Amino acid sequence: MKRAISAAIAATILAAPAIAETVAPGDVAYDEAGAVAASLSGMPGNAEEGAKVFGSKSIGNCVSCHEVTALADVPFPGNVGPSLDGVADRWSEGEIRGIVANAKNTYDGTIMPSFYKVEGFIRPGDAYTGKGIALDKIEPLLTAQQIEDLVAFLVTLKE
Repeated sequence: MKRAISAAIAATILAAPAIAETVAPGDVAYDEAGAVAASLSGMPGNAEEGAKVFGSKSIGNCVSCHEVTALADVPFPGNVGPSLDGVADRWSEGEIRGIVANAKNTYDGTIMPSFYKVEGFIRPGDAYTGKGIALDKIEPLLTAQQIEDLVAFLVTLKE
């Protein structure tokens, strides 16, 4: 009986998914073109959640600069950045992940925010409030899983 219970416990442990490791913002491995090959959260993204990140003013707010025909019902799409219709035909998943995490690694002069960056800032907050934030208190704009969700949504956007 003990042997059967031990075997059942071992089978359960072996069948359980591995605990995913989240890559810290400062540890993201970008290639020379700014692409990030591996998932930041260690988990696959959810395209439905990614559409929420894209279209929500309180999360990613991507819609303020980019329009996407698939989200035509989201009000006030911007035109500061390029339309993202067909984005998955133009860039690989890794390139999209790198651009979302820190577009400045791919496009030096971009005004797109770095959604997964917490270092390399100069006096954040000073220009607007006169009260800078402590550099060790800076959090990324999106979590690793939100980045993966957004990437999962963006790779569905093909011509």
